[in-house]
Amino acid sequence: MADLPRPGEYQSTLAHISLHIANHAPLVKEALLELRSTGVRVAALFLDMFTVPMADVASELGIPHYLFFASPASFLGFTLYLLDPEAREAIESEDMTIDLPVPSFVSSLPKRVLPSSVLNGEDALAWWLAHAGRYGGTEGIVVNTFEELEVHALRALRASVSSPVYPVGPVIDLDGPVKWHPQRAEQEALVQWLDKQPPASVVFLCFGSMGSLSTPQVKEIADGLERAGFRFLWSLREPPRGKLENPTDYANVDQALPEGFLDRTAETGLVCGWVPQVTILAHKAIGGFVSHCGWNSILESLWYGVPTATWPVYSEQQMNAFQMVAELGLAVEVRLDYRVGSTLVSAEELERGLRHLMDSDGEVRSKVKEMRDKSRMAVTEHGSSHASMRRLVQELVVGLDLDDDQETKLPII
Repeated sequence: MADLPRPGEYQSTLAHISLHIANHAPLVKEALLELRSTGVRVAALFLDMFTVPMADVASELGIPHYLFFASPASFLGFTLYLLDPEAREAIESEDMTIDLPVPSFVSSLPKRVLPSSVLNGEDALAWWLAHAGRYGGTEGIVVNTFEELEVHALRALRASVSSPVYPVGPVIDLDGPVKWHPQRAEQEALVQWLDKQPPASVVFLCFGSMGSLSTPQVKEIADGLERAGFRFLWSLREPPRGKLENPTDYANVDQALPEGFLDRTAETGLVCGWVPQVTILAHKAIGGFVSHCGWNSILESLWYGVPTATWPVYSEQQMNAFQMVAELGLAVEVRLDYRVGSTLVSAEELERGLRHLMDSDGEVRSKVKEMRDKSRMAVTEHGSSHASMRRLVQELVVGLDLDDDQETKLPII
């Protein structure tokens, strides 16, 4: 493993990650050369949004390289929009009330929903520019989305880049990590609790593996849950102690909650630590999902037809929330621009959001069910993402210049 960046080399977490990845370029080159020495032919190198410095390694070795973008096409379009000097001038201004004409969004994008890494004025914006400047130089752009979900964003993206765009989503792990998680018995107990609840009756609150909230905010959530009165499953995690650390499970979760909360809600709710999110979303008892709006979480909730209430925390989640609520009508709003340092989401705000979320006859719930069917159809044999994946594989096969006998040995897609 390459050495970690020294503290004086970065200001932001994004810069730290980017530098650390870039420092691995010699090791990646060494690994690829070792593969070649064993007779293995490398069809292509797939790079995510932060590993594009490895494109230099691929070019040096004559290997085609593709971008795999795990976030939405709308956000990919935003990163390309950042390359416009006028866009950067607007973003770097002190006026937070302006709206931005980002081509990958139908509506103008409120500046207040941009990622903190873009707004904070540290070195993160320079790294976004460095990465985005290389996206268009790849052999192709593979995106974890599907045509039916991001019609406008994909159209705008194709108009802005010369590389072919391959939407291949939803790419999600339907099993999740529950099978290997060391606390498997505890995870199974959660499912057993859900088994006892009526269908579509439980609100699931989860802010992702990297998400956590302050103690005052936790108390507002607890009050909001009591006010709303819905059954709930709440994944509650303790904030990290250091800048580069991750949230952990509370040793004693009762300390973070209002006095007596667990006793008062013992018949209707369950508070726990880390949960196998995809397993919970798949359960028939789940009727709504209060989410940080990470893209994987959005795709998982759509796959299972569970409507979402938006509570973004970090990364591009505020933009995802805006897209889901304002552009696609596939979520209800708790808050669109929440982030570390924001004013608290009040118990009353959460209560309103939960009542809208759990409306069994609501328009959002109906649209989410329609998108569930479209997401599943996309990856079937005649679906849009399946066809896109087929085109990508065919392109890779052409690049390998296989003879007829070798091609017949490839798996059928």
